[in-house]
Amino acid sequence: MEKVGCNGCSPLAYKLLFSCPFGLSLPQLSVVFDESYDRIPHSDMNLENSISEIWDQRVQKNESLFNGKKFRYGGYSQKSGDGSNEESFVCLHLGLTDYRTFVGTNLNPLWEKFLVASEDDSTQCQHTSSPVGNGAIVETSDKKILVLQRSNNVGEFPGHLVFPGGHPEPQEVGIETHKCSKDSKDYELVNKRVSEEMFDSIIREVVEEIGVPTTSLSDPLFIGMSRRVLNVRPAIFFFIKCSLESKEIQQLYSKAQDGYESTQLYTVSPIELDSLTSKMPGCHQGGFALYKLMVEALKNI
Repeated sequence: MEKVGCNGCSPLAYKLLFSCPFGLSLPQLSVVFDESYDRIPHSDMNLENSISEIWDQRVQKNESLFNGKKFRYGGYSQKSGDGSNEESFVCLHLGLTDYRTFVGTNLNPLWEKFLVASEDDSTQCQHTSSPVGNGAIVETSDKKILVLQRSNNVGEFPGHLVFPGGHPEPQEVGIETHKCSKDSKDYELVNKRVSEEMFDSIIREVVEEIGVPTTSLSDPLFIGMSRRVLNVRPAIFFFIKCSLESKEIQQLYSKAQDGYESTQLYTVSPIELDSLTSKMPGCHQGGFALYKLMVEALKNI
């Protein structure tokens, strides 16, 4: 499923990699974290060398850039029984990458040269960093959706509208390298911890960016994954209910820990949001599409 914005402009395009319209809870989302899902270097050494060159240029302009580790999206497997929510699950295939490689591949002006001609998404993107981003469709108690306007100081899509989100973080579960072999007793434990980080990280992002207390948020429901067509940027999306009303949330937002990443918080109805998606990056347009699939599915229960 792919949608392209006006006149085919790539920045407003998305592809839904998969959807889970009934929402998956933590026990229904598993992870295989393995080096086989790491990025494969490109055979063109000039292209590979451009990664360092672009990073060095970015650091010279902004010395605060930090090359942190990120989880790399390498594919998924999906299974469902009779169509009921309880018998559906998804397994994410994740490797390890870093912000430097993301800047030098996905954000490289030559990013399309890193792609492989293939119908298979994982094969097509095997040479890109493709770090897993995340986003949350947060519904308030008065049935509004939370949307942020990004600061002009952020690295990607400054000034655009986005849902709260960021990245699951390897360091939060103590991961720096692939130190566990598949035969190791710790391998299953690491996979479990990475799966938990998918859910923990989105709560963390909402709390830090919006300023609401953790206790006001429901357990996240995983609703699928979208990918921006421009520089093949993947992101997983969740649906979360907040027990607070819009006015209360606006007051808390003014003191949010990561408030510097955005300049304004909007609380809008789903109908209003439909007309605002053109101001969102493609992967977040995809997040809203996943939300609409969830709403439609729940209507038919």
